[in-house]
Amino acid sequence: MIHIDGTHGEGGGQILRTALGLSLVTGKPFSIQNIRGKRKKPGLLQQHLTAVNAAATIGSAELNGAKLGSAQLVFRPQSVVAGDYHFAVGTAGSATLVLQAVLPALLGADGPSTLRIEGGTHNPWAPPFDFLQQSFLSCLQRMGPVVEIDLQRHGFYPAGGGAFCAKIEPATLTPFELCERGEVQSITATALVARLPRHIAERELVVVQKQLDLSDRACRIVEVSESHSPGNVVSIVVESEHVREVFTGFGEKRVSAEQVARRVSQEAKAYLDSGVPVGEYLADQLLIPMALARGGSFRTGPLSLHARTNIDVIEMFLDVKFAVKEHDDGTTTVSVTP
Repeated sequence: MIHIDGTHGEGGGQILRTALGLSLVTGKPFSIQNIRGKRKKPGLLQQHLTAVNAAATIGSAELNGAKLGSAQLVFRPQSVVAGDYHFAVGTAGSATLVLQAVLPALLGADGPSTLRIEGGTHNPWAPPFDFLQQSFLSCLQRMGPVVEIDLQRHGFYPAGGGAFCAKIEPATLTPFELCERGEVQSITATALVARLPRHIAERELVVVQKQLDLSDRACRIVEVSESHSPGNVVSIVVESEHVREVFTGFGEKRVSAEQVARRVSQEAKAYLDSGVPVGEYLADQLLIPMALARGGSFRTGPLSLHARTNIDVIEMFLDVKFAVKEHDDGTTTVSVTP
């Protein structure tokens, strides 16, 4: 039994999701105390409980403490079964984070799987659907598995109600190297509005164009009609020779369209100026598949506490070691060895 303190490091839900995924992969049971102990509302929220129940379903696990608000959980997996699954968060809680919890196990399952997950698809506290589809999964597929996700309905905070389908063709993961970005080939921007005036998107793209020196052809507006609530997202895609990165800004009440666009533009500019191939959030996502491949490396900026905490949890379950080398120019190389 692996024992985990949920206040360790960053102290958020990623500790639980990583433990769930790697418990399924290894068959090792775990207990966790003080779940999300450093959050304003600690314990299991609906999205975390959905992830726990999804992992239990896929791995025929025995559970203790799986209820809303619980600060502790015991998870004893049996065997992972590939198949067709449907999980619903029931709130605006992130559907993408539910996928994150079960994906590691299904990458190594004995057959293909299909997941339909309902909940939030675009909110500021989780990887947005577009980032997973265009950036993370494009890297993952270079490691062997084929994972395709299809957005069926947008889900914005606070109503949620989004849905996407994931198709997973498992394969043995091979080591992954991403230490050079290569030439930047294109930069494009999309401003999405759902049940909001079009002029919001227009104003956002004016700012993005100016900040990043983009042409009209590199920018587009998408108007969404099927969402359960209003929503606004600005996405900037940087396509380089060896990697695709996605940067996202979310519209908020009492925050101007110009502010939203300026923030995400500055994030994209900082990435471009850094010269690294892997941004902060992609670095987080690559850690588990690299560990499962038992090899590889990538170069990024300063490693976040979130990523360092994730490394600590991964090393509890897998017989691998991460080396984090900080360079004088402010970049970091992360490597994994058996």
